[in-house]
Amino acid sequence: MARNLIAQVDLSAIRHNYQLARAQAPQARAVAIIKADAYGHGAVRVARALESDVDAFGVAAIEEALELRDAGITRPVLLLEGFFEAEELPLIQQHQLWTAIHSIEQLEKLEAYLEKHPDSRGLQVWLKIDSGMHRLGIEPALTSGVLQRLQALPAVEKLVVMSHFACADEPQRPHTEQQLQCLQQALTGHSVDLSLSNSAGVMHWPQAHHQWLRPGIMLYGASPFAEPQAVANSLRPGMTLTTQIIAVRDVQAGESVGYGASWVAEKPTRIGTLAVGYADGYSRHAPNGTPVWLNGRRTALAGRVSMDMSTIDLSQHPDAKPGDQVELWGANVTVNEVADYCNTIPYTLLSGLTRRVKRRYSDDQQS
Repeated sequence: MARNLIAQVDLSAIRHNYQLARAQAPQARAVAIIKADAYGHGAVRVARALESDVDAFGVAAIEEALELRDAGITRPVLLLEGFFEAEELPLIQQHQLWTAIHSIEQLEKLEAYLEKHPDSRGLQVWLKIDSGMHRLGIEPALTSGVLQRLQALPAVEKLVVMSHFACADEPQRPHTEQQLQCLQQALTGHSVDLSLSNSAGVMHWPQAHHQWLRPGIMLYGASPFAEPQAVANSLRPGMTLTTQIIAVRDVQAGESVGYGASWVAEKPTRIGTLAVGYADGYSRHAPNGTPVWLNGRRTALAGRVSMDMSTIDLSQHPDAKPGDQVELWGANVTVNEVADYCNTIPYTLLSGLTRRVKRRYSDDQQS
């Protein structure tokens, strides 16, 4: 029997979550962020499921965009990091991609390319302003001059200004309001469409919604917030990760389980071995006590996660046997909860699943 480690992707849940994002700002349009293989869910399958509803897709780089085009996806695709070399610009035009501009160097490359190709038309440019994230973006003081340069290019058909929040998932901190003020000052005197809201912005900051949303992690049913949040309560998990028990054994009090002998039985204990490890993307940092779901009840890891296997405590599951299915995350144990145990965020768990994990897709519609 093949190793039965499966990521069941619920495409109807992802559609539901996209519509939930749109419902937070009915007047706005939304770019569905499907970079990093749709956060491990499968970019092409997710794009096909969303294509009839979505306004545009967002990816990190042109390789991800071309994968969508090769699969027949025709909706607009935004390159969130823009182009890396001027040689990408013909492909951007050929495939009608939208591109970010986040630096003067990119702007200069675009201007030089268009000078050599004066008949170019139809470019959609998203100008990224650094309002406080300090990764990518034009300095706010340069905004007016850069906007004027872009607006002077006949090839630029549509222009959107975007920025990215550093702390929107921590509403008690002042950073988001400071970033909004920064952008307001930078755009004084300019009338242009704006895109500011990542998932946390969509879910908590209505003053940041404007014309374009950019929901990402919320599409997949995970919350960007560490604390309970109203909109998050309506999200549906986009993935259920399951495996099987492959062996059961008894250990005596004082005996240890796994590498480093990090878990020691306090009493005679049944141990189940699972077919999942860190080479599959299940975090090695998941400690003893990390919950899993077995036969309608919770149990927990007992022993260190290894490359191909993990072990769980079966003390409260006397009837558990090899072949029983175990949910690692999904509806009963959320990926947010597992991430908390691992001292990480759900983004890393979902996007870190490797190709050893079989993806299977379910839907209440054909996609």
